[in-house]
Amino acid sequence: MSQRPFHHGNLRAALLERAEAVLRERGLDALSLRELAREAGVSHGAPRSHFPDRAALLDALAERGFLRLDEEIRRAAVRERDDHARTLRAAASAYLGFAVREPALLDLMFATKVDEPPEAVRSAAERLFATMSGLMDAGVAAGAYPASDVARLTLLLSATVQGASTLVASRRITADQGEALIGDAIALLCSGAAAGR
Repeated sequence: MSQRPFHHGNLRAALLERAEAVLRERGLDALSLRELAREAGVSHGAPRSHFPDRAALLDALAERGFLRLDEEIRRAAVRERDDHARTLRAAASAYLGFAVREPALLDLMFATKVDEPPEAVRSAAERLFATMSGLMDAGVAAGAYPASDVARLTLLLSATVQGASTLVASRRITADQGEALIGDAIALLCSGAAAGR
């Protein structure tokens, strides 16, 4: 009797870990439930108890990506919480770092091929946006912006960071250029908001 490397309690996590590795190493087209099952040493039907189809696997990867990115941004922001501009810069750098390490996952996270993403993916994405909004709320509390500007500035920050990250992930610009772009944007954001008060 052959030894199975995974038990039922950790198969889902193991499949997601392996799926992320395949996505990182070989791209989205290489992802299949059957191949993941083979690599995990389980029957080809075993993954279907966690992911009914490939789309469900991709949704789970996107959800996991949003949650991980959100956590990285939160950790980075906490380290620099005493200076608002540095907090934004740290959060943006964490986002950019994620894009450098996980370009295919970032693409998957923002590649909505359906009108309505599943609730878990939408919730994870909303959590990320709420974190970005919270960073701007902290700026209001610090006197950097008027409260009336938070929604607009949150969208501006999110679009700028996502845009720079996409450019880096697609190798249109280098990571250093992305960092410089984000630094310039945050400096303009902070100085422009301060001038407008």
